[in-house]
Amino acid sequence: MDTQHDNALAHALAGIPAPVPPSGVIHVVIPHTSRFTVVGNHLAQHAELSLVAIGIAVYIQSLPAGAEVSIKTLAARFPEGEVKIACALRELEAHGYLHRTRVRLARGRVATRTVFCNQPGAVLRGGVVPVVGPAVRGAGLAPTPVREHIRVPEPEPVAVPEEPRPVPEPVPVPEALPAPVRLPARTAPKPPRKPLPHPRALTPELRQTAAAFLADLRRHAEELVLSEEAVEELVPGVAAWLERDATTEALRHALTADLPKPLKHPARLLRHRLTALLPPPLPGIHDLAPPRRTQVTPFQTCDGCERAFRSHEPGHCRDCRAQYWEAA
Repeated sequence: MDTQHDNALAHALAGIPAPVPPSGVIHVVIPHTSRFTVVGNHLAQHAELSLVAIGIAVYIQSLPAGAEVSIKTLAARFPEGEVKIACALRELEAHGYLHRTRVRLARGRVATRTVFCNQPGAVLRGGVVPVVGPAVRGAGLAPTPVREHIRVPEPEPVAVPEEPRPVPEPVPVPEALPAPVRLPARTAPKPPRKPLPHPRALTPELRQTAAAFLADLRRHAEELVLSEEAVEELVPGVAAWLERDATTEALRHALTADLPKPLKHPARLLRHRLTALLPPPLPGIHDLAPPRRTQVTPFQTCDGCERAFRSHEPGHCRDCRAQYWEAA
């Protein structure tokens, strides 16, 4: 069969009506009479689309209306993976060939509606009525051969009685697509914010020291300029630190170290650090005392058998005492 194919191609090359181009592709154009799809050069020779995107666009145009063209369906049909096919579909969306919207169906179900346009430029210019269905199929149209094309001699026509052609039914114009339904994003609920720590007893002296400390923070970090209301709100947190014997230097370093740039809400930052970095109370003297060791009974040497045994007083072991008791 390979030899017959080569002979047919050589015969076709011999019947070229014009000189063969010295380089480049040579087209053998055979007019289609059925099972064909018209594809525009604006898609087939698109300068920005990838070869995968162009191939998927041609495949989608050849399908009938209602065919499934999801990413998983295309990945099961072609050797390319889902990632490459998803990138190609996004390319077609960016250039207007493909439109995917989410619509709400009955009983609250949500589905993706895919619309493919074979001429996005014509839709943008207006005056074109879109038709639901694939590209032109089986209409007997074929590209006009150019000079460098090879025309295969067609068989002589045979007289066939012409059959009456049915009148095509008018294609209904689709209704406007509904607006896409945007579902609310599902996010995990935020945990409740921890309350600001408070001292056991907020004395006037402790309140005054904490307020002065907060007002003095802007001398050490110019971003920490607080209002009087913010100072009054944060005073209990500073007082809780001072009540736990935290020094002012340690507290200042905890509040002013590694400040974000820029700092938009200084009061919120101080509230967070006063709550999250609160040190535990200092342990008492009894808490730091070493644990008492359990008293261990010392070893003794038996006066009778000279075997070691544990006892607070010297004497005989258990076996020797038993012998003495029996003898007595």
